[in-house]
Amino acid sequence: MISVADLIQDSRVPGNYFEYRSYVRGELEMGLLENRRGDRLLAVPDTLIAALYEGLAKETGQAARLVLFNCGKWWGKSFYSRFVEWLTEYYGMPVADMEMQLFGLCLQECWRTHGWGRFELDIAHQEQGFLVVKTRNSPYAKPLPKMHRPSCHLEAGVLASFFSRLSGRELTAVQIACESMGADRNEFVLGLPERLKPAVAGVEEGLDREAIWARLLA
Repeated sequence: MISVADLIQDSRVPGNYFEYRSYVRGELEMGLLENRRGDRLLAVPDTLIAALYEGLAKETGQAARLVLFNCGKWWGKSFYSRFVEWLTEYYGMPVADMEMQLFGLCLQECWRTHGWGRFELDIAHQEQGFLVVKTRNSPYAKPLPKMHRPSCHLEAGVLASFFSRLSGRELTAVQIACESMGADRNEFVLGLPERLKPAVAGVEEGLDREAIWARLLA
């Protein structure tokens, strides 16, 4: 005989794993923040991010961009492992079996709930070999003065590492629009390093996103 408990369990429809009120838990008296699994969360103020950028620039000069990108790649590797584990456990299926729409929605909600801004995955250029990620209200661009080139190197490293593991191929990410430059969003193009050389050159030359896209799609 099938028990009522089994029916209830089997008919459960998973909701939004990253819904803020369910995902973030805190002990105000202790000053602690945790996620729904009990993992520790850390609140980072804008002033600390700005200080880290300034300190790296003084200590390493132009190499600060590479340092931040590599730190992002390390972070992205750990983030991907945790993200896949969370979703597999919650939805009861491997990430490879999830519909792309659901996977993208989970990533979007995860990004927002962790305070990293708004996230959008654009696959319009997938047939040309490119994925596009657009973010808004990024904490990595917000504390900076107006810049002359894209500055979210940490974010670019996270995205490059995350989607490399998702696709099983070594991808890189090039930022072609940045809020710190006055743009309404941050835009990252992901693809094979060889395919993205025109974008890298375009950023170094100070071209805008439209001109860079013209080179990529030529």
